[in-house]
Amino acid sequence: MGSRSELAVPEETVLEACGETELPEFGVVEQVWDTNPISADRIPDRAGAAVEELALENVPEGSEVAVGVGSRGIANLPLLVRGVIERLDDLGYEPFIFPAMGSHGGATAEGQREMLESLGITEERVGCEIQSSMEVVQVGETPDRGVPVVADANAAAADAILPVNRVKPHTDFDGTVESGLSKMMVIGMGKQHGAKIAHEWAVDWSFRNMIPEITSQLLDVLPIVGGVAIVEDQHDDTTHIEGIRPDGFLDREAELLETAYEIMPKIPFDTVDVLVLDRQGKDISGQGLDTNIIGRRPFAINESEPDLPDIKRIFVRGLTETTHGNAMGMGSADLVHEDIVTGLNAPDTLINAITASTIRGVRLPPAVETDRSGLVAALSTIGVIDPEDVRVIRAVDTMHLGRFYASQALVKESRERDDLRVIDEPEPIEFEDGQFAAPSLHNE
Repeated sequence: MGSRSELAVPEETVLEACGETELPEFGVVEQVWDTNPISADRIPDRAGAAVEELALENVPEGSEVAVGVGSRGIANLPLLVRGVIERLDDLGYEPFIFPAMGSHGGATAEGQREMLESLGITEERVGCEIQSSMEVVQVGETPDRGVPVVADANAAAADAILPVNRVKPHTDFDGTVESGLSKMMVIGMGKQHGAKIAHEWAVDWSFRNMIPEITSQLLDVLPIVGGVAIVEDQHDDTTHIEGIRPDGFLDREAELLETAYEIMPKIPFDTVDVLVLDRQGKDISGQGLDTNIIGRRPFAINESEPDLPDIKRIFVRGLTETTHGNAMGMGSADLVHEDIVTGLNAPDTLINAITASTIRGVRLPPAVETDRSGLVAALSTIGVIDPEDVRVIRAVDTMHLGRFYASQALVKESRERDDLRVIDEPEPIEFEDGQFAAPSLHNE
């Protein structure tokens, strides 16, 4: 990784190259969503009730139950996991947690334990042991292609396995099941070795075909008693918790995926000239920036991109703390702030990209020294613009889109729509030493 002077272009250089660029004014717009979140105090009991829906009737008391927990930024994750563990304890089982996160955490046992800790999952907080290991065992192979099927060794040795995960659209492919319980078992539970196998074969086979086939095989050969599925609403709040039994596993997950698609947050405009995002990270999306939100899927082989939205330029300002420097997906941006460069953990990022066979996703876009130079460079490369007509959004990230800064043209359009509400009228953009003076709108 180079120093700032080597990689971040000074603001003076950018502004001189772009010439006079009149900036739009920014107002604040809010999306009007009808949601029904589960209150935090009810989540442990709801998670525990989901456990009782699973196929535990043939698992005797005293059995060891492996609970798979991933690395995504799932809302209320410690409460959900604690509810699962407490109910397993109440039922007379001996639960332990294993990280089901593929290569995340630098593909090391300690790195994955630290990843769980950063998400609030510690032995003290959830009340059970965490067994973190990168060791896997082969439990079978696919019949037609002979693809090895592997699983976390600790989980495979347990009397029962129970993954806990959010069901949501995936960033790299479209299928009947995408990101959820099945993917956690195939890739997350396969650790770095299994994730690498899956991503290599997916180049020609496609995850849409691979994940259901390997999931069915894992259900047949491992003591998986089902999984606890979570669906989140537009505000990233828990709205649904359900225990899915092994019989009908894929069918029910497919139904929950349809629900997740319907209520996922979206950019509420089909065309945007410039999208500024305050941050990206693995806790926001597997690709750092959710490809379903930005309408770009430049790294997926043999997979089509979403039709909308159509965004001309994307400028990303920083990384989340929880991503620990993993800048996977930064190649989706057209410009990045120097904070991306200085916060980059190059080894973890590359390991993730190699495992996922998406090394183009970690190409470093041009880095700029300030917010002003990033916005000016983006606006100066989309053709002739009128500040009153240009369509610009500044949002927190691709997960938190409930409230965002919008240029005059988008504020004007928002006034005519029932699903949008103008909170603040447009005002000139203010900068402090070239950086946005206005704070992030992460208040959802």
